Amino acid sequence: MIQKPCFHGCLMILASASLILGGCTTALVHDDVKYPKTEAHCSGSQGVDDSSIAVLPVPIVAFVVPHANLHDIKADDYLKRCGDPTKLINRKVEVNRTACIPAGLTRIITLGIWQWCPATISWEADVKTSH
Repeated sequence: MIQKPCFHGCLMILASASLILGGCTTALVHDDVKYPKTEAHCSGSQGVDDSSIAVLPVPIVAFVVPHANLHDIKADDYLKRCGDPTKLINRKVEVNRTACIPAGLTRIITLGIWQWCPATISWEADVKTSH
């Protein structure tokens, strides 16, 4: 009988963690195109600042108002590193915001006005042949 509450508690922690961390990655672009010949595969990742600020920057009130991103993250900015956008297929761009969870302390310290979010963006694409 002692093991049942422990198992139930561990199961609840695991379920909570999967729900919290499950929404931390956002796909900006995801193509799945079958093409017989590709010239090259391009991929990469980079750390980005995905911080946000309250629309109404009043302490305490800022916790309940919407936040606006300080830096606009666009998939095209990263995919153009792979070459001509008209020749890219199987494009995939994802933003991983998992590190924003512990960095959420900055939102508490600034009384809801600003939140630092050190995100990671990763991209990949196949380049079509010219033929």
